[in-house]
Amino acid sequence: MILYILIAILVLMIGYYLYTYFKTRKLVTMLTQDEFIKGYRKAQLIDVREPNEFERGRIRGARNIPLTQLKQSMAAIRPDKPVYLYCQNTGRSSRAALMLAKHNYNHLFILQGGFKKWTGKVDS
Repeated sequence: MILYILIAILVLMIGYYLYTYFKTRKLVTMLTQDEFIKGYRKAQLIDVREPNEFERGRIRGARNIPLTQLKQSMAAIRPDKPVYLYCQNTGRSSRAALMLAKHNYNHLFILQGGFKKWTGKVDS
């Protein structure tokens, strides 16, 4: 019986992951570093990592709005301008993009590979 419960939980977790993955891909454009560099200066560049991560290093020109505070800070993000998001990998920025999409933000872009793979200019 416990085995069936564990299998059911595993199937639900995989299903949720796949649903989130495909929904994110539908609403958000993943950009390579070169594509990201071409457009982020004309957009709102938001680092959704926690403040301690942001302080250790960030993409030049980014502002920090941690995912944990995004709901309370949405008024600081203009829905009429493109929003470029990044985190350490892509998990938090994907969740942030889904949250923004629910509030009618349409031009959402995520840095593929996140800050971990970034080789451009940084501030620290």
